[in-house]
Amino acid sequence: MTQPEPQVTSIPGTAPSFRRLVVVGGGPAAHRLVEAMHARGLDGWHVTVLTEETHAPYDRVALSRALTEVDVDLTLGDATLWDHPSITLVRGAKAVRLDPIRGLVHTLDNGEPAIHPYDDLVLATGSDAARLDIPGAAQAHVYRTLDDVWTLNKQLEVLGRKLGRTVRTAVIGGGLLGLEAAAGLMTLGAESVVINGGRWLMNAQLDEGAGQALGRLIAAKGMAATTGVYPAGIETDDAGNVTGVLMADGTQVPADLVVVSVGVRPRDELARGRDGGAHHGFGLGPRGGVVISDGCETGVPGVWAIGEVANFGGQCMGLVAPANTMAEIVADRLHGGSATFPGFDTATKLKLSGVDVASFGDAFATTEDSLEVVYADPARGVYQKIVTSPDAKVLLGGIFVGDASPYTSLRPLLGRELPAEPGAFLSAAGGGEAPAVELPDDAILCSCNNVTAGSVRDAVNGCGSCEGQDPVRELPGLKACTRAGTQCGSCVPLLKKLMEGELAKSGIAVSKALCEHFEMSRPELFEAVRALDLRSFGEILARFGADETAKAGRGCDICKPTVANILASQNSAYVLDEGRGTLQDTNDRALANMQKDGSYSVVPRIPGGEITPDKLAVIAKVAQDFGLYTKITGGQRIDLFGARLEQLPQIWKVLIDAGMESGQAYGKSLRTVKSCVGSTWCRFGVQDSVAMAINLELRYRGLRSPHKIKLGVSGCARECAEARGKDVGIIATADGWNLYVGGNGGATPAHAQLLAKDLDDSTLVSYIDRYLMYYIRTADRLQRTARWQEELPGGLAHVVDVVVNDSLGIAADLEAAMAAHVDNYEDEWAATLADPERLRRFRSFVNAPETPDDSIVFVPERGQVRPATEQERAAGPVLIATHIPVRSAEPRSNQSN
Repeated sequence: MTQPEPQVTSIPGTAPSFRRLVVVGGGPAAHRLVEAMHARGLDGWHVTVLTEETHAPYDRVALSRALTEVDVDLTLGDATLWDHPSITLVRGAKAVRLDPIRGLVHTLDNGEPAIHPYDDLVLATGSDAARLDIPGAAQAHVYRTLDDVWTLNKQLEVLGRKLGRTVRTAVIGGGLLGLEAAAGLMTLGAESVVINGGRWLMNAQLDEGAGQALGRLIAAKGMAATTGVYPAGIETDDAGNVTGVLMADGTQVPADLVVVSVGVRPRDELARGRDGGAHHGFGLGPRGGVVISDGCETGVPGVWAIGEVANFGGQCMGLVAPANTMAEIVADRLHGGSATFPGFDTATKLKLSGVDVASFGDAFATTEDSLEVVYADPARGVYQKIVTSPDAKVLLGGIFVGDASPYTSLRPLLGRELPAEPGAFLSAAGGGEAPAVELPDDAILCSCNNVTAGSVRDAVNGCGSCEGQDPVRELPGLKACTRAGTQCGSCVPLLKKLMEGELAKSGIAVSKALCEHFEMSRPELFEAVRALDLRSFGEILARFGADETAKAGRGCDICKPTVANILASQNSAYVLDEGRGTLQDTNDRALANMQKDGSYSVVPRIPGGEITPDKLAVIAKVAQDFGLYTKITGGQRIDLFGARLEQLPQIWKVLIDAGMESGQAYGKSLRTVKSCVGSTWCRFGVQDSVAMAINLELRYRGLRSPHKIKLGVSGCARECAEARGKDVGIIATADGWNLYVGGNGGATPAHAQLLAKDLDDSTLVSYIDRYLMYYIRTADRLQRTARWQEELPGGLAHVVDVVVNDSLGIAADLEAAMAAHVDNYEDEWAATLADPERLRRFRSFVNAPETPDDSIVFVPERGQVRPATEQERAAGPVLIATHIPVRSAEPRSNQSN
């Protein structure tokens, strides 16, 4: 059969003078190189990235998330990078041959032969998962790409249905990825055993004492481990189904599914000839990989290598930090620089909820005469070791298991003199707080992105590289400016500490004070008020006012609504009684949202978006009788705009008599629980999302919180309710509910993250109770769940520990607090209508409570009546037309979902 002629790719809009940079590979190293080229300027360049996979470059460090989370997006960086006219991303392009003489890369682009010419070529081909040379190895899965983990997830689901019992899985390989894979399989409901040929887990990073401590922690998580014996084969039955792993000692580990995670092999085939040896002048390492210089050049002019395929000093390293460094070096050199590669940083940290493990530097104390300072508590699964020079002054490395809190501060001091005795940094030994660490400017704070402490200080003090070079004084801005903490995230606590230290040096007090009246932060004040059962602003100010002046004062527009919110969160008393009305902002005082023209909106609750025709008719009649503008919101309810203050009780009486209640659209509280139609109507639905949404909305209605909160419930993985854009999102599965937390829309949207999977109804509700109440107690004022969750020490892992594992022992207390809210809930507008004194607040004019302002003129908006603008009033009488809408020259008022 005649093969089609390969097509030579062209670069639209480029001239022959443009240098063509071709990058073979689409992993994190390739992505970082493109970002680095873009940051330095692409004038005179065109960059083409050839990736075999169908995905844009994604974060392999977070691959385990793709195993357990539905539709997780691991895409690296800003997707608009690939829209740049000087950058081309070719997906599905498999490089099959190089022609360095002519400067060509031969590929199969989605199966079709193609040729990509280059002036400079970068090999960023990464590595493949190593496979075992044992009988039955073809039956095992590997754990390397998105497609690998998605296949694994699907296979687990198929096996579960087929077997009708819990699937037994075996993971061969007790390193970082092996443990994360085993933990992910357990999260998906499988039994999991780790098989490691070494005598202890993570034997490449941990010594025996640390490995034994890790084994205890793993066992406590319900994960079995077999160590010290190598697998000899994967066994199957007559039908070809996996039955277990045969071990070298003759025993069998039962398993229905086997995953192999025993390391990686560099993909250096483009540098090899037909005989497997080096080709075209490339150098190859003894264990594979393309040999590079300290400038990342290969032995072939114009060809560079970065990432896991690059062999430097006889080593290839599968870590993100050196790959990023190599990418920056190549970009620098292509722009005329002379940067050099300093060598590999082998620090590792296990990302496993409830298992704290870190290793860095000379962890095995191989340096001659080095000292090892060790604290071990086998019963607790705690092991801490610091390796120093013979005089105990210079830090050479360390291992931490069970409590890795010293790792963040110590790692940047690698190779430097410690500021105190080594034992002072062993936090688990109980010797008090570790000594303060002042990082030198050239110390690497973030190894993933090679960010120094000096660069962070520059950004904080306003002399960094950010646009305008303004000082950066908030953590999100500092991360965006310096890129520190944006990859694995382990340096974020130290980044925050350094930022606060620099601000303090500049005379900028890093205060947690709520305002001038309270030195406490909101979480501290919340707990103090709860502990003393204080019920009024006066009591709180008298007890916790910052000074005598504050105690005698009336508070401010920061502390007053915050205290009102705290009081409302802790008891369900009417929010405007006992002096609390004066603490509220305008919306809470009126129990309605004030709009730009001074009128108010009315938002009845429509739980789950479900409403009867009779209630729809009542809403329509209210809109007609009071001349209100109506709008269906994104939160599945109907807003009525244009009501005057004195009309609010009249409107709410009609609505409440019809069985409706306040939607709390005016408060920092639950807004809506959005839902699809679920299994009741939709042929794809697997759970009754409407019923669950109604249940949750009625449960959490009126719940006051640091900021507004929204929930969403989707009846299947098609996600029609957009649940992952909500503070709490619930997505149905065939086995229950997946619970996501920390999603927000708005100006800084965030996807919610998976908290727990396949929950029954009662467990789901209890986890949401705990999550919301923990957020209410510990978040700062006006802090959305996404930012709160992001800034918590440990982030999502900490939330999982508190909510799911009850690590703080407060789960029962959180659930009891939520139960008290549910039991004591009273609709605020129903309570208002039942009390004449409360109704007195709703008067536009004290001396004429029943008389509306005759100067208020109404005009139609899109066929509906709305209050006139000042310009329209000044123009004189207005003809009210019911069929000819008059468009206002001003923007429409804000809506509240």
